Amino acid sequence: MGFNIKNNYGPNIEVKEGGVVNLHQGKDGLWHTADVEEADYEEIKEDGTLQPAPTEEQRIDNPHERNEELFHFVHPELDETEAWRIHDAVKRVVKLQGIQMICQYLTQLKNEKKALLPPSPSAAYAELLRMGMPDGEGFNEATFRKYYNKPIAPNAK
Repeated sequence: MGFNIKNNYGPNIEVKEGGVVNLHQGKDGLWHTADVEEADYEEIKEDGTLQPAPTEEQRIDNPHERNEELFHFVHPELDETEAWRIHDAVKRVVKLQGIQMICQYLTQLKNEKKALLPPSPSAAYAELLRMGMPDGEGFNEATFRKYYNKPIAPNAK
């Protein structure tokens, strides 16, 4: 594992307290751990104690660790892990895609019984804005209403 620090603080750094992690700067300028398999990655809490850093699965499985509200239209039959995966996917889609693709994705979620979409486009539009969708040119509510809750063409899947 390499850490690109790009500085000249010296060739070795030792981190003690619960174990030693040696970092050595290679000729490529990257910092490498001596024993990657044995290294314990920890995070420091506000009270100064060391805690093991949560894994990606633990972060998703424990919604109490998240400081955000779940996507409002996740289907109620889904378990929490799947609900947070849908939430993360919707956040990515609204930040990276246009209105037509966002609406197609929502319709796909509805068809797969992963989302319950409201009949009102205004409620869905407001929720997508909360999830991070831009509201500039091409992302206004009138354009959203044009594509919202339309069936997906058979060859679009």
